[in-house]
Amino acid sequence: MIPLPDPFADTHFTMANHKVLRIGTLKEFDVYVQDKPGELAKVCEIFGNNGVNIKAISSERSGQKPIIRVVTDDETTASSALERSGISYDLREVLSIRIPDRPGELGRTARKLARAMVNVDSIYILGKDDGMTEMAFTVDNLRKAEQALR
Repeated sequence: MIPLPDPFADTHFTMANHKVLRIGTLKEFDVYVQDKPGELAKVCEIFGNNGVNIKAISSERSGQKPIIRVVTDDETTASSALERSGISYDLREVLSIRIPDRPGELGRTARKLARAMVNVDSIYILGKDDGMTEMAFTVDNLRKAEQALR
């Protein structure tokens, strides 16, 4: 295998403008749904009717089982609502950081995680404010990711 060049190898990289905001206060729910119309509405209504605010959401359809991924800061209420509805899910910790909102910052952040041998499983933009972008990641090793981004 031919090694690929590291586009940031000659970059003087600093995380000084990056801030790890929180680990563990946000949760990602991987909600398993049926492959039919209305499933997204059902999941969102379950959360809304129980007062759970959705911070980020995505979906994917891999294989036979579609997944709706929901990021929220209310693990207890969200878990209880899904369980009462009989919907199966997996729960993951989320790492949230703020990075400058300019070209190349996400690439530098991802390279920092790669150098620390941290695999990113999912990524979300939570919002933008005052020249900064708040990002959320689920990763295979939260402790290593936090250390890499400090």
